[in-house]
This record gives sequence, structure tokens and C-alpha cells, in this order.
Amino acid sequence: MAASPFLALDAAVPAEGVDAGVPGHYGNPIVEQRRLERGEAIVDLSDRGVLTVTGPDRLSWLHSMASQALDRLAPGASAEALFLDASGRIEHVVHVVDDGETTWLAVEGSDAAPLAAWLDRMRFMLRVEVADRSADFAVLGAMSTTALDAAAPAFLANGVPLDWTDPWASPAPGAHRYAPDAGHPASAWHWIERIVPRAALADAAAAVRAGRAQAAGSLAAEALRIAAWRPRLATEVDEKSIPHELDWLRSAVDLGKGCYKGQETVAKVLNLGRPPRRLVLLHLDGSDTVLPAPGDIVVGEKVRPEPAEGEAPERRNVGHVTSSAMHHELGPVALAVVKRAVPADLPLIVESHGTDVAAAQVEIVPADAGAAVDVPRLPRLGVRK
Repeated sequence: MAASPFLALDAAVPAEGVDAGVPGHYGNPIVEQRRLERGEAIVDLSDRGVLTVTGPDRLSWLHSMASQALDRLAPGASAEALFLDASGRIEHVVHVVDDGETTWLAVEGSDAAPLAAWLDRMRFMLRVEVADRSADFAVLGAMSTTALDAAAPAFLANGVPLDWTDPWASPAPGAHRYAPDAGHPASAWHWIERIVPRAALADAAAAVRAGRAQAAGSLAAEALRIAAWRPRLATEVDEKSIPHELDWLRSAVDLGKGCYKGQETVAKVLNLGRPPRRLVLLHLDGSDTVLPAPGDIVVGEKVRPEPAEGEAPERRNVGHVTSSAMHHELGPVALAVVKRAVPADLPLIVESHGTDVAAAQVEIVPADAGAAVDVPRLPRLGVRK
């Protein structure tokens, strides 16, 4: 794909890592965060992919494979869905909008081709067609439609605007939350993704250049996402991730539906078990001006009851950082996945760039998250009272 026109804007600095291909910032990520949070700026997400599914069986077909109920998705409504493997591990994440004739899927750019290929293999004899439209369509993000409208009018497909509204802030009745709603930062997360023709990116960039719209880089969007405890496929998911560990039952799983791959694990862990790992927010010590990177190891120190003189506490690897940012109010923060048994009050250390960064954890998926069903203990056979 051609380079994004946003990279040609004044002061645009290319992003690195998972968001390479779009601007990371335009000179001041902190100011850009505030603009984005107030609903005044847009974010270039043209590194994302766009797939379409057409045909009369499209919604029932996607419904049969996805974690989310999609068979009755109304035109213009938004949904998020996961595709899991047989063990319940996350393989693909899709942001779904249907226009009455076509289902549009916004995905991570690196996942567009693999997901399109997998969906195509799953068509069998059903009346569906899958296409990777990433070369023709792009995605813009913002916290308000007002900011998006100033840069790029909504694209109408079959008369329906292709605006995906993130359900993270308002979970559906069929969802489950590990983190309590009271005080949840998702209440400030009003994220919208607009699918537009890729040719419209040049007009959107021109609107920014002319002062009719404002832009924020991917660093600003990531900082607000992290502060909202919002998981993302490209950052929080690894080869072992199941939805429960990331509190993704909140927005992407309908517990009222079944008969999809991985559903048995979803039900079993929720009803009878505990997530083997859990997502936490880390407040980081910024005194050394070191911001940990994704993949940096999180350790806990085990102090012996009677340590020998001069004996250093034993360190144990308890998890890893998945994403990090400098937030305009919270300071340096990160999301990390840690072992379930890590105590909620245990001070943690992130080993980053040869430096120890002290970290205080905020529970997202609680350490004591237990079974949702109370299974009574059965009496042993042969025992009479």
C-alpha cells in the first residue's frame, strides 16, 4: 500500500513497532492526548486492515464461528468478536459493522491476510464471499464523530455509515465483567473507528493541513487505550491468551450463545475455574525516565523470613509488559499480563534497558477471580452421617 498522506504533514514522526506506517506523533504526544480525549482530533489508522463478507449467509456464517452473537446484527450496529482455537486461545479479533448487504471487518493490518485466508477456507458450500479490501479502504479513529466529520465525511455503504463504536464502555447484557463497573476507566473511552475509501485519506490530511481538523498520533491513542484498560490483539495477545485473562468477555463474548470453536473453554474457565493469568495496569516509577517496552520482564521479589546478612531478595519472573505509554495525567503506565497467583499488593519491578523500574499494580482481572458457578461438594460414597 502507498504511504499514508498523514506522514507528509508538518512535524509528523513515523510510529514504530505494531503501528509502523502511520504517524506516532506530530511533535507533542501529551498535547495530542488531550485533544484526542476531548474529541477534537483524529488518528490515522490506515495501517489497519479491512475485510468484507458478502452473501445472504454472511451473518449466520460468522455467527457460527465467532464468540459474539452476529446473526441478528442490525445495519449500522457495531460488534466486536473473537475467533478462538479449539483450546479457547485467541487467534483473531474483528470490529464488525454490517450495512445490510455486506459485513465489514476492521482488523489489525498484520492479521488481514491470515484472517481472510482462514475465512475463505471455512466457506464450504455456504453463500458467502470473503475479500481483503485493505488496498481500497482505510480506517480513521477518534473519540467523537464531530472530529471525524471535520476530516472525512462518513462513507455510506448501502446508505449506512461505516462507523464502528467500541462496546468497551457499554457492555452488552450477555457480557461478563471481571473488573467492576464502579470506577472503571472505560467510562471515558468513547472510541470510534470510521472505514473510508483509502482515497479519502488525502482529503483528511489536507483538512488537517488547512486547520479544518486536528490530528493526534498513534502514541496518543495508545496512551488513552492503556488508561482505559482496553486490550488489543497486536499488543496484549500471545499464543496462550484466552479472553478471560484480558477481561475480553466484557465486550467480545456473548455468553448466551454456544456452538463455536473454543466455546467449551470459555464456559469452563468462567463457570468452574480461574484465568491462569491476568491483566493489570502498572503505575511506573518515572524517576529514571525509562519507559518499559513490550516484552520486558515483570518480576516480584520474594523476601525470606530470616534472610542471611547481605542476602538479596530472590526474584521471580511473574509476567511481562504488553504495552506502555506516557499518559498526560497518570504519568508512565503500562499494561502487563502476570500470573494469577501474584498477590494484588505485591510491589513489582520491570526489568527494562538494564534498569529496574518500580511498578505498582492496579487489578483489572482480580487475583481472586473465581468460578462464576458455586459447585456443591458431593459426599463421598459409603460415608453416612
